[in-house]
Amino acid sequence: MLNILWVAFFLVAFASAIYESLFCGNTQIWTALSESIFESSKNAFSISINLTGILCFWLGMLKIAEESGITNALAKVLYPFFHKIMPSLPEKSPALSSIIMNMAANILGLDNAATPMGLKAMEQLQEYNPKKDTASNEQILFMVINSSAVTLIPITILMYRTELGSTNAAGVFIPILLATSCSTLVGFLSVAFVQKLKIFTPAVISVFGGLALLIGATAYGFLQLSPENRVVFSSEIGNFILFLFIASFLLTGIKKRINLYETFISSAKEGFEIAVKIIPYLVAMLVAIAVLRASGALDLLILAIEKTVEAMGFDAEFVPALPTAFMKPLSGSGARAMMIETMQNYGADSFASFVACTIQGSTETTFYVLAVYFGAVKISKTRHALPCALLADLAGIVAAIYFSYIFF
Repeated sequence: MLNILWVAFFLVAFASAIYESLFCGNTQIWTALSESIFESSKNAFSISINLTGILCFWLGMLKIAEESGITNALAKVLYPFFHKIMPSLPEKSPALSSIIMNMAANILGLDNAATPMGLKAMEQLQEYNPKKDTASNEQILFMVINSSAVTLIPITILMYRTELGSTNAAGVFIPILLATSCSTLVGFLSVAFVQKLKIFTPAVISVFGGLALLIGATAYGFLQLSPENRVVFSSEIGNFILFLFIASFLLTGIKKRINLYETFISSAKEGFEIAVKIIPYLVAMLVAIAVLRASGALDLLILAIEKTVEAMGFDAEFVPALPTAFMKPLSGSGARAMMIETMQNYGADSFASFVACTIQGSTETTFYVLAVYFGAVKISKTRHALPCALLADLAGIVAAIYFSYIFF
């Protein structure tokens, strides 16, 4: 499916460009397409290289956590849950530790820490994969959970709203929390259905129940703060947790008498190798997305949806936020640019901006996650990973629009 979709991006972009040049008189469209190819290729390389330092640091810290026994202790506690959703994974697999740390970082909004841990987990899962060019069930579930991961504190979005003059920057917090929860739940259930996982067990239900309590407690505590303190608190607590992770790894390592520096260096070396591996996959995906965007195909789609919604007699106030929705699965920076553009054009406290921000926080950048995670282990056959991830995206976007109408 990924191959078909990749080719379709280019063909749709080509058809849209022909329409723009012949019927709209846009003589610059072919230049724009060519420039988008060169620019996105360069951006893909830059992203990979810029990831190198982050990968080196967090892979080194993760190795310290492994050697000190922190991740193994977490894996032992949560193994009954993971045994049900990843039944082929051995009990003492190091992948369990990396998966747990990745999910914890994602939930806390620590993106810089989550990606290196996720790439490490994907490499470890690849060791148990009998078909090295085809995604295993465990890898697919892990990728879908990552592409729709719940984030308790959307720090970046709250900061953008503040910078652009919102009087209630944190007003999107609860809608985002609810929308991203819907996205994750649908993603998990879709994979569970395809893989016929036995999820209605005490181990699985208890973990999801605990996660629901954590989300509820976070939402309640956040609402107790004054509006002006919510953004500051979100940023500070996120950074505090980040350094708490680092300090706990180091202190536990000292207690276990580990040579921390040597341990860090031994694993940090892997960061550069991983960054280089993902370059071709990022170039392929980001170029296709850039061409699609430059061709004007997305603008035509938005216009068609707006006319359809109005013709059906429904409220179309959410339509200006849809560029963010369409860009979100394709490009994180593109979706962020669309969100900012919406706030600049309609006002930071407008309904369209409220919806755009909620959509931005409702799910991850699916194609980027897929390219990076599967590219790191050279997987080309993704099976049902993409359909399940896109279904989770759709659920998150629909939920974002619905909850925006309720909370705005």
